[in-house]
Amino acid sequence: MTPSPDQLMPLFDRIGGRAGLMTLLRQFYADVRQHREIGPIFTAQIQNWPEHLEKIGDFWTTATGGPARYAGPMPQRHFPLGLGEHHFEAWLDLWRRNCRIHLTPSAGEEMIALATSIGERLRALIALDRARAARSNEFSPPSVTNGHS
Repeated sequence: MTPSPDQLMPLFDRIGGRAGLMTLLRQFYADVRQHREIGPIFTAQIQNWPEHLEKIGDFWTTATGGPARYAGPMPQRHFPLGLGEHHFEAWLDLWRRNCRIHLTPSAGEEMIALATSIGERLRALIALDRARAARSNEFSPPSVTNGHS
């Protein structure tokens, strides 16, 4: 079966380039900010939403095959946030809904698969970081006091 010309285009182009991507991200993060579980995490971390959306737009531009615009340490930014499985599931649930509303069916499913894959890698990196921190604490020498009260 020969792929259609659409299928040969990068996902970035099939979602409408930067303009289509930013529309999706603005709608998605409007929902995120109102979510009872994950909204407070984002609110505590992000002071400048327009700037954050541009940075996230750069990440997704690169991830979807558009111009390489993002070079930040995305996984490490998530390590100190105390994220659990329910946070990932809430984020992905909102992502699925928004992709299915704002994108064509094939592009939406591809964006969902991409986010799922990124989420799985992020979960694994967070788990490794937590295990490393636990081992580090396990082998740290006890605090030494000078014997004075």
